[in-house]
Amino acid sequence: MNKILLGALALSFTTGVLMAQDTLRLITWKGYVPAELKEKFEKETGIELKITYSNNEEMIAKLRATRGGGFDLAQPSQDRISFVQKKFPIYQPIDYAKVNTAQLIPSMLDAVKKNTAVDGKGYAVPMCYGTTGLIINKKEAPEAGDWSDLWNPKYTGKISYRLKRPLLIGAAFGMGEDPFSLYGDKAAYEKLIEKVTKKLIDSKKMVKNYWTSGDTQKANITSGDVVVQSGWDGIGWQLHKANADIDFVAPKSGALGWIDTYAIPKKSKNIEGAYKFINFMLKPENAAFFTNKEGYGTASLGAEKFLNDEIKANFARSFSKADIDNIKWHPPVPAGFEEIESKALERIKAAN
Repeated sequence: MNKILLGALALSFTTGVLMAQDTLRLITWKGYVPAELKEKFEKETGIELKITYSNNEEMIAKLRATRGGGFDLAQPSQDRISFVQKKFPIYQPIDYAKVNTAQLIPSMLDAVKKNTAVDGKGYAVPMCYGTTGLIINKKEAPEAGDWSDLWNPKYTGKISYRLKRPLLIGAAFGMGEDPFSLYGDKAAYEKLIEKVTKKLIDSKKMVKNYWTSGDTQKANITSGDVVVQSGWDGIGWQLHKANADIDFVAPKSGALGWIDTYAIPKKSKNIEGAYKFINFMLKPENAAFFTNKEGYGTASLGAEKFLNDEIKANFARSFSKADIDNIKWHPPVPAGFEEIESKALERIKAAN
């Protein structure tokens, strides 16, 4: 091979490496990178951000098809990482020394490290979150504040909830149990769900209805037909804006939470750029910009200083620091457990 050809090949390789370092290919959820932050990141770093919008299922499918290639950074939910990584190694472990962990809420970082761990290594960094808890008419039910109020005789005929798996999980916590601690013991988990099922069947006569959407959550409580119901934080805050008596409440035994994360695909071509973007997005002022625009909670510590007054007030009313630390983050669901839950929900629905 002559020197000219070798030189051309070397130049081509170097150019390819530099191009990869000048670009960051991100697969994420719509709305997770506001245009203003994209422009700011590109200006600060000189890295062009190429965004593909997706969801958990598509992210997994695309990364599986390329064995962890095609993207430099992904944003899967924390409970959708470890079981995929064990079967199809599509991500690489996070080097937490390259993450500015001082700007992260410690309890969220700890939860994500734990719930995404494979062979003792964490595979993600928390970015944003949302919760399920209670939506309460505080004028009519001033003492309500825990999952157990979903079967409190005091509110008979004015209770509502959604017949989905979060109901079973929340009810278990409301009964003083920790269902997530039983994810390694299928028999014990099945026994607990049987106990929860009996509780919900026995108290079914207290329930006004089962809600099925955000619209029915709103209609239930604005009509006055319901004063205590399970619900999403964002819906509760929307209702509070229209009626100060109604609000989202984090249950005393713990709200249920999801976390969307940053994870680095196995064949990322711009790993350093990925860490730069993670740290950029989790700077308090940038994280607050995202939350102000989209309404989701952020894992960024100190972001509350930069939130607008309305959003800051929402979080302050619903979550103390203790409430945040007490959120029960959904871990990956073990095989066969959803079948147990599905059968329990069918029994509750069919019971007289």
